[in-house]
Amino acid sequence: MLLARHIVGGVPCMDSTFYFQWQYLITHINNLHYEKFQDGTVKCIEDEIPFEVPEGWCWCRLPVITTDIFAGGDKPDVYETCLTESCKIPIYSNGMENEGLYGYTNKPRVTEPSITISARGTIGFCCVRETPFVPIVRLITITPSKEINLYYLKTVFESLIETGEGSSIPQLTVPGIKPKLIPIPPVNEQIRLQNKLNQILNYIVNISFEKDELQNLLQIVKSKILNLAIRGKLVPQNPNDEPASVLLNRIHDEKEELIKQGNIKRDKKESVIFKGDDNSYYGISLPTGWSWTILKDISFSISDGSHNPPSNKEFGVPLLSAANVNNNSILINNASRWITNEEWEIENQRTDIEIGDVLLTIVGSIGRSAVVETNEHFALQRSVAVIKPCLISPFYLMRIFQAPQIQKWINDNSKGTAQKGIYLNALSIMTVPIPPLDEQLRIVKQISIFFEQLDLISSSLLC
Repeated sequence: MLLARHIVGGVPCMDSTFYFQWQYLITHINNLHYEKFQDGTVKCIEDEIPFEVPEGWCWCRLPVITTDIFAGGDKPDVYETCLTESCKIPIYSNGMENEGLYGYTNKPRVTEPSITISARGTIGFCCVRETPFVPIVRLITITPSKEINLYYLKTVFESLIETGEGSSIPQLTVPGIKPKLIPIPPVNEQIRLQNKLNQILNYIVNISFEKDELQNLLQIVKSKILNLAIRGKLVPQNPNDEPASVLLNRIHDEKEELIKQGNIKRDKKESVIFKGDDNSYYGISLPTGWSWTILKDISFSISDGSHNPPSNKEFGVPLLSAANVNNNSILINNASRWITNEEWEIENQRTDIEIGDVLLTIVGSIGRSAVVETNEHFALQRSVAVIKPCLISPFYLMRIFQAPQIQKWINDNSKGTAQKGIYLNALSIMTVPIPPLDEQLRIVKQISIFFEQLDLISSSLLC
């Protein structure tokens, strides 16, 4: 695309005093393009001309501007995988890794600066080869005339030559490449054009790097916002808010009533939480009105998905894993496994997933969280935990899970080598900071405002 734009305008002034020795091959007659053959006959090829080129340029077939075009042969008999005293000539194949370097041999097949093009696999991958080498199968070599700039010709192939021929297996072939029409500018113009393209490409690379850096910075800003939130420094405290200690007492009473009714079970394990040397958790001193608690004390239940899920079906109720839970979103439509409605009824007895539950990935890609906001049925595998908060904003709990201090705690308390995971017993005694309920809502709202603005910036960088 860059080359096409430069051909139709926007390049440095052309050297109109230079003419190619092969320019007679394709000429203009009555504003039409004709090709002249060795026997003197001419043929109108107007339908083959892709676009008009500036004055001083011309179109020609590839063989006219090359001294050799051929496909690589078999691997040489003399062959070493590494550079040795006797084998110093590189052998190239059609791979992209390490520019297709396959090994080394003792005699070159190509001694002039050339271009190689992958004909199969990584089709169309071009490289300039300025030192002697040996091409092997599926690698096309093009050796241009002295007047043709190698890098300009490489740009032509990358920009204008379609890649892939054949039916079931796409490939490039020498007979397919030879008839190609190549736009040729004067020699000095080739150099100026390539220099300009390199300048633009370097500019694009720099922009891309700066975009990546800015994307990373946006993630750091989000982490800083969550850090302020968990410390009680994101929004002002309101002395008229009901203290978190009162809220925790109400949560305790609510759970006791449900235990009496037989709706939930009492946790028989008593947990002891130790503060740090500075009499705080995570190095955080909470504002007035906040309280520390553990996750199970503010949850109706903490469970995980099936440890032995039913066999996969072609359709049905989605069976989600950690891969389907991103921060802030549940990718139900991206499910790769399904179960029947009858199987879902059985699986759902374990988790009873409903709106307002918080999902947390606990195996493999641990630490991602999202709130259930749909009545659509789905089941979970063991890589996802389901936390049912009691009188706590589920969105506040989700944001707390995403805070850097809690992310570190989750990673520090994960077990395993090949695939790390955190057990529910450990998760249940996670220490979390609880602000007054009204402040929880203000925190969630402020985070959403900030994150929405940051996401808009992030999206604009992708355009």
